Amino acid sequence: MYLSRFLSIHALWVTVSSVMQPYPLVWGHYDVCKTQIYTEEGKVWDYMACQPESTDMTKYLKVKLDPPDITCGDPPETFCAMGNPYMCNNECDASTPELAHPPELMFDFEGRHPSTFWQSATWKEYPKPLQVNITLSWSKTIELTDNIVITFESGRPDQMILEKSLDYGRTWQPYQYYATDCLDAFHMDPKSVKDLSQHTVLEIICTEEYSTGYTTNSKIIHFEIKDRFAFFAGPRLRNMASLYGQLDTTKKLRDFFTVTDLRIRLLRPAVGEIFVDELHLARYFYAISDIKVRGRCKCNLHATVCVYDNSKLTCECEHNTTGPDCGKCKKNYQGRPWSPGSYLPIPKGTANTCIPSISSIGTNVCDNELLHCQNGGTCHNNLRCLCPAAYTGIFCEKLRCEEAGSCGSGSGSGQGAAPHGCPALLLLPLLLPALLGTAGALRF
Repeated sequence: MYLSRFLSIHALWVTVSSVMQPYPLVWGHYDVCKTQIYTEEGKVWDYMACQPESTDMTKYLKVKLDPPDITCGDPPETFCAMGNPYMCNNECDASTPELAHPPELMFDFEGRHPSTFWQSATWKEYPKPLQVNITLSWSKTIELTDNIVITFESGRPDQMILEKSLDYGRTWQPYQYYATDCLDAFHMDPKSVKDLSQHTVLEIICTEEYSTGYTTNSKIIHFEIKDRFAFFAGPRLRNMASLYGQLDTTKKLRDFFTVTDLRIRLLRPAVGEIFVDELHLARYFYAISDIKVRGRCKCNLHATVCVYDNSKLTCECEHNTTGPDCGKCKKNYQGRPWSPGSYLPIPKGTANTCIPSISSIGTNVCDNELLHCQNGGTCHNNLRCLCPAAYTGIFCEKLRCEEAGSCGSGSGSGQGAAPHGCPALLLLPLLLPALLGTAGALRF
C-alpha cells in the first residue's frame, strides 16, 4: 500500500513539474561559467557559456518624463473618475502624499488597495495635443526575456508608440504601434503578432488589439516577446535549441530583443467616442499603475552575475573577459580575438574563452589552484611548471620521448599504447584546458 501511494505521489509530482517547468531541463539555464572535471591527467577546468538569471528589470531603471511638468498635482486639479467619466470630484495634489501620483508609483509593489499609479495632467489645453514621453533607462545593455506589460489605471490610450534604443537614447527605433484606428493614426494596416511568422518576426506592426478606451477589464497593453520566441521554440517554448540557434547566428534577431532604453510615447488619451467632449476635459488624461519589464544583463554569455552598485549595472565577467558587457579580453589574455559565448551545442554551449597572450606566457605561466600544469606537473612561483620525468614543455604537455623520436618504441602497439605513443597533435586537447585557464572567480 505504501509503495502504491508513493508511486502515485511521484507520478503526480512529475506531472505537476512538467506543467510548471517553462523550459525543459535538458536545455539548461546556462547558470554556470566553469566547473572542474576529472580526466586521466587530473582535475581540469571545463568552461561553458553562461548568463545571469532573468529578473524584474524595473528595479534598476531610471525614469524620465517629457515634458517634465506633465505629472498632475502642481498646481492641484480635479479629474473625473475612471469608472464614471462624469463624476469629476477626484483631486490630484502633489503636496499631499495621499493625493499625489508621482512617476515612481508605476514601479511600486502592486496589490495594494486602493491601487497606486502615476497620472498626467488633464487635457485642459485641448485642442493642443496631450502627449507624454516616458523613458526607461538602464545605462546598460539588457536582453528582454518576457512580455513588456503596461497596466493603465485610466483608459488605454487611443494612440501610443513603444520605442527602443540600443545606444543609450541617442537614437530610437519603433518597437510597436498601438491605435484604435491604425490606418488613420499611423497609415498602417492593423496586425497582431499572430499574423507574423519566422520570416517576418522582426516586422514592426500597428495593432488595434489593446486600444479600446474605457472598455471594462481592458487596462493592459502587451509587447509580446514570448509569442515571438514561439515562432522558433514552439507554442510552449519546448524547442529552445531552435531559438538559441537563431539567436546565435542571426544578429538582427538577437538585437531585436536587446535594449538599453525603452520609451513609451503616449500620443492621444482614451476618448471613448468619436469626438472629444470639450465640456468635460477633466475626463481625459493618462494614468499608469504598473510597468513590467523582465530581462537580464547582456554579458555576451561570459557571466552569471550582474551587480547593481552606485546606481549602475555591471557584469561580473568570467572567461578572462572584461568590460560592462564582458565585451573584450582582459589584459594579457588577448591570444586570440574576443568572441561572445555561444548557446550551442546544447546544453552547455561554447565559452569562447580568452586565452593568454604569447607575450604574457613567460610572466604568469601557471597557478596551482587553477591547475594550468598538465600531467601531474606542479607550479613553481607562477613562473614555470615542474614536470614529471616523462613530460616536458611549458605546461608539461609533451612527452620527452617525442624530442628523442622514440615514442612508441618498446611500448607495444595497438590501442593500449595510444596514450604514450601518440604524436604531438593528439596532445592538443590536453594543452587547450591549460591555455583556457582563468584567474578564477575574480570580481569586477
